[in-house]
Amino acid sequence: MSYFRELPDMFYQSPFGTRHSSRDYVRTKNLFRRVKLRDDLNNAVTLFDKYEIAQGARPDTVADELFGSPEYDWVVLITAGITNVTDQWPLSDKDLFQFAENKYGTELNAIHHYETKEVKDSSGRLILPKGKVVDASFRIPKPGTPTADLDPTVGVSNYEFEVRKNDAKRGIFLLRPEFLQQFLNEMRNIMHYDKSSQFVDRRLISTENTRNTSPQ
Repeated sequence: MSYFRELPDMFYQSPFGTRHSSRDYVRTKNLFRRVKLRDDLNNAVTLFDKYEIAQGARPDTVADELFGSPEYDWVVLITAGITNVTDQWPLSDKDLFQFAENKYGTELNAIHHYETKEVKDSSGRLILPKGKVVDASFRIPKPGTPTADLDPTVGVSNYEFEVRKNDAKRGIFLLRPEFLQQFLNEMRNIMHYDKSSQFVDRRLISTENTRNTSPQ
């Protein structure tokens, strides 16, 4: 992931036992320096396209498809608002089955919950929409026969429930390719440091060395 190359550096007091003195520093990436899309840009429809994550696709393969390089996988994640790939990126069918099997065991095909089926009267008017979560015992008067009950429920298995949750992660909004360079330029500008007591240059700061005040 080339994202880490974009992060500025920092001199941090050496944590290693092999340091020569309390003044030793190591140069490392500043992982605390992060960027996110401005909230007001989420509704800027001209900047983003709806994208459906295909079966087995990964952030790097999506980046290669859209931006011409797998190294822009971090752009895919940032613009899609994904902060935890494990939880927010859809699993492949194989991985999903293994996940569900580990989670539910022998109850994989047991009923997770019940939902309503769509019910209309003889004139085609909607009486009950589908997809409402209800109890197994839920009943309604049968259209045209008020004295009779109708069972409008259908069971959703544990596995089907997990498949639905996984599929819901497939629809994301991604930055349109023609705005990639502008995004990179603005992101890199944000990553630069402003003048401060820790400032070394625009890409480097030096943190306080506490060992100079509290020798160890």
